[in-house]
Amino acid sequence: MVMLADPNVKYRPFSPIHLPDRTWPNRVICKPPIWMSTDLRDGNQALVEPMNGIRKLRMFELLVQIGFKQIEVAFPAASQTDFDFVRTLIEEDRIPEDVTIEVLTPAREDLIRRTLESLRGVKRATVHLYNATAPEFRRVVFGLNRQGTIDLAVRGVHLIQELTAQQPETEWFLEYSPEAFTGTELDFAKAICDAVTDTWQPTPEHQLILNLPATVELATPNVYADQIEWMGRYLNHRECIVLSVHPHNDRGTGIAAAELALMAGAERVEGCLFGHGERTGNVDLVTLALNLYSQGIHPGLDLSDLDEIRRCVEECTQLPVGPRHPYAGDLVFTAFSGSHQDAIKKGFAAQEPQGLWQVPYLPLDPADVGRSYDAVIRVNSQSGKGGVAFLLERAEGLKLPRRLQIEFSQRVQQVTDATGRELSAAQIAALFHQIYLERQDPFTYLGHQIRTQLEMPQALGHKDPQQVEVQVMVRQVGELRQFLGRGNGPIDALVNGINAGIPDSIQVIDYQEHAIGTGADSRAAAYIQLRWPDGSLRYGVGIDANIVAASFKAIFSGLNQAYGPEQTADPKTRSLVLA
Repeated sequence: MVMLADPNVKYRPFSPIHLPDRTWPNRVICKPPIWMSTDLRDGNQALVEPMNGIRKLRMFELLVQIGFKQIEVAFPAASQTDFDFVRTLIEEDRIPEDVTIEVLTPAREDLIRRTLESLRGVKRATVHLYNATAPEFRRVVFGLNRQGTIDLAVRGVHLIQELTAQQPETEWFLEYSPEAFTGTELDFAKAICDAVTDTWQPTPEHQLILNLPATVELATPNVYADQIEWMGRYLNHRECIVLSVHPHNDRGTGIAAAELALMAGAERVEGCLFGHGERTGNVDLVTLALNLYSQGIHPGLDLSDLDEIRRCVEECTQLPVGPRHPYAGDLVFTAFSGSHQDAIKKGFAAQEPQGLWQVPYLPLDPADVGRSYDAVIRVNSQSGKGGVAFLLERAEGLKLPRRLQIEFSQRVQQVTDATGRELSAAQIAALFHQIYLERQDPFTYLGHQIRTQLEMPQALGHKDPQQVEVQVMVRQVGELRQFLGRGNGPIDALVNGINAGIPDSIQVIDYQEHAIGTGADSRAAAYIQLRWPDGSLRYGVGIDANIVAASFKAIFSGLNQAYGPEQTADPKTRSLVLA
């Protein structure tokens, strides 16, 4: 197959909406929408490896911490994992008083009953009902005409009314989505939404959520805005309705579609933190929120520690956030062009501390989202950092994490600045070994022993077989010493043991590992970034045939960066009180 010479024989442009008196182009967004996170549902169902209960709970807690008041937590009828997660939230009283959980169900009787069963005992919940309404779904998938499609939705609403009436202790809300709204005829979308509204009978005090999803993004964002404004004008009982949108990103304009939809009258936005979702993803709520913030509108979400939010999402979803991702990427606040760096430096020099933000090339102050100025104002080149990483990988098989690339490239630059010479690949590798692998002062790793929770006598009756105890032997400035600790894994246990024996408290921020070589001679390389209470960060690197030993070596490598002899020349560095 090749691209068609005339794609018009296969594809058609989307027909414009007849709305000559449209008003949205002249409107300005002046307040944040109602936010609804679907990371745990729409985002989760798109993952190669869907989140287990532990990761779902961690994501839920993150969403609550950020400030989401509406969270779609599951598709309970889809899997036992989702059903059990809803029950865990309810039975363990994990849902804050001001948070409403939401669950999704198709308009099928057995699935609706299973969904309502999962919610038994909840204080407040939204049941999100949907059925597909676009012509190709009606014709090809379901074999229903317009009236049959409306009847399916109305029967679903009636059943939800019947089942929720059996749980009067719960405050119930209904959300209805005509799936594939953007491909549905507007008159039919209005007809089915009006039928749902008439059946549910919402009031201005207890509104119905009508969600109009771009299930597949089919047209330019202005067309979506026209569809939203048209529906907002002509829906019955508009005062009883919260108009919600759920944009996807198939054309790469999901954020623009959401912003124009808000201008067109939408009051609520559904999406995922970094746009995770099927195909090209859902709308990116972090970018959307920070777009508002950069225009002087507080989004009502706390994104102050954006790096930590990103790390948590990456761990829960097993998906990376790209280095050029808006606001959150590692490289978005870094300029590599000399002219850009010069303009940024001058902008910082001219910036009034309490004045309007007017620094060239930076639409947002990095400090507002917890990012350092170091990457912004340092004078080095991307090619230098990338070249160092490339040479190390080719010569040593080491695949440095991006943040370690930055850290080490600064050390390389110090050497090149001092000598005025270019370093060869062998010299770069030797410098890396000297800094991260050969330094043995003050700590030299000697060996370790591990016992699992089940092997510990005092663990009788404990239910967590993942708990381990480690005993790590080191030489500390010539004296033999051991660190003893327990945790949810070997690294966690060692860090706990170290924190009990040194004056500072360290925290593992980033951990990555990979194999060097193949077969019997392969070794593991571990990279661990440590953070101290003052916010300073250090990377450690360990290489060993045993991955646990490599990880332990990496931790002591990081400690040696912080406490080694060269640090004593700097009065600002910490000192290690030897036990």
